[in-house]
Amino acid sequence: MTKLFQYIRYGVMLIGMALTSVPAWSEVKVIYDSGDTRPLAPFLEIIDRAETAINPLSVTGAPNSPRLGAADVQALLPIRSPGLSPGPVQTRSHDRPFSRPFFLIGSDDRSRRWLVEYRGRLKEIGAVGMLVQAETQEDLRAVAQLAGGLPILPASAADIATALGISHYPVLITPHGIEQ
Repeated sequence: MTKLFQYIRYGVMLIGMALTSVPAWSEVKVIYDSGDTRPLAPFLEIIDRAETAINPLSVTGAPNSPRLGAADVQALLPIRSPGLSPGPVQTRSHDRPFSRPFFLIGSDDRSRRWLVEYRGRLKEIGAVGMLVQAETQEDLRAVAQLAGGLPILPASAADIATALGISHYPVLITPHGIEQ
């Protein structure tokens, strides 16, 4: 008798789960359209290329190199941040409370020395880095090795630099100020 109740309870639970997913199939409603709406199809091309990645042989029998988009390191290079260059930074406070400290560095000698010198402190405060200048994959590898486990993302920081009035790197931005 108790097994029967367990089966019934299990069945009712399955039916309930199936019925609760029905609203997910309802029609899409547009809440706001700024006029800058873009089709989603180009962003979904990676799905179409999934079969190529699974079977990476072309018609000639030679391996295909699937396009990986942002996952392809070579596609990220060169990394440049217009308006930013290596140089000295004046320490100053700011009124923008960031939740986590972050730093901007390049692959130049000044940035590499700075990273090695301040790596311990950066780890201690939980800072995240942005590599704002790199030309080659070797630059990326060298900075990653010097980082010693610090998270560093390759990306342009031109907008951040403009917003904070920064023109040089390496620089550390904390919730309290900007320093080198």
